[in-house]
Amino acid sequence: MNAFAFYNPTQLFYGKDQLEKNLLSQVRTYGERVLLVYGGGSIKSFGLYDRVMNLLKDGGVTVFELSGIEPNPRLTTVKKGIALCREHDIQLILAVGGGSVLDASKAIAGGALYDGDVWDFYSTRKRPECALPLGTILTLAATGSEMNSGGVITNWETNEKIGSGSVHTFPKFSFCDPTNTFTVSREQTTYGIVDMFSHVLEQYFSHTPNTALQERLCESVMSTIIEYAPRVLENPQDETARETIMYCGTMALNGMIAMGMLGDWATHGIEHEVSAYYDIPHGGGLAILFPNWMKHVLSEGTARFAQLGTRVFGIEKSGKDEHAVALEAIAAVRSFFDSIGAPKRLADYDIPDEHLGKMAAHAVRMGTLGNYKKLSESDVLAILKASL
Repeated sequence: MNAFAFYNPTQLFYGKDQLEKNLLSQVRTYGERVLLVYGGGSIKSFGLYDRVMNLLKDGGVTVFELSGIEPNPRLTTVKKGIALCREHDIQLILAVGGGSVLDASKAIAGGALYDGDVWDFYSTRKRPECALPLGTILTLAATGSEMNSGGVITNWETNEKIGSGSVHTFPKFSFCDPTNTFTVSREQTTYGIVDMFSHVLEQYFSHTPNTALQERLCESVMSTIIEYAPRVLENPQDETARETIMYCGTMALNGMIAMGMLGDWATHGIEHEVSAYYDIPHGGGLAILFPNWMKHVLSEGTARFAQLGTRVFGIEKSGKDEHAVALEAIAAVRSFFDSIGAPKRLADYDIPDEHLGKMAAHAVRMGTLGNYKKLSESDVLAILKASL
């Protein structure tokens, strides 16, 4: 494995009734002037908004609000949040929602203490050197943003969707109560499952040697997702299934399962290009693209593909060569995504081939894309065309 240094300072509160026990003390550790950030208002429909507001106000906390965070959070909305932080001397940002709300809040936290344009953190290699404290209350199992420092923002003026983050943008604390995901729609649940599964695949496809434990950790998370995905879709209020899927999402991208292992991340990069032009769900884009990336890079090494097939999907390898098992593994990933109702092709979102060339060129603007196979512009374009 590669040498590594691991750091993750987020304090997690998992399970029911943690808000009432711990939210106020966590908030007051960082201040009494809070910016509450949330999305389209679903947190009001199932009572979470009132729970949070009552706890904070009864504790003497002054709350300001930024609502309307978009599913692919916009740079313009982030800038509104930064302005609110400065206007009201905000001491803590409290993000209540899914990955988009959390990602936007990380950008706001870093941008509020930065003299320049917050887009610098995304369009250049500059990263936040300080940030306002951030706490989160998770309502959607998907991105793992509750326990990592990264976030993705979309600039619609330039058709760019780019990730950023630093050690300063980790949440200080995160509350993960599976009952807060009971009302998540089947469609959004599916997208979240694809997202977390894809996060593991991105790390699993690696050429780093001597990573036996990391590989087993990745396989364990993927196997658990496959086992519990049907349960959570069949019964959205199955607390055990919701809790397990939520924990899989956290573990998939908190840095623990693949320490010392160089992952790939090309498929995420390609999806960002697609949704920078077309406002599609991130998980939907990944479901379309990942099997086509797998087919495209298979020649770089079939062993990891075959291992995925036998260990995670239970594919029988007797009497078959490694390449045949690898092809079955790719088909199994597609079949799993199909089984939970994920889209198959860009055409499912009415996406034409109009901007594919621009997407491919932008994807490799900093050089090649990915690590399992270093993709050129023509590679990216081929994957996009195969996904139409």
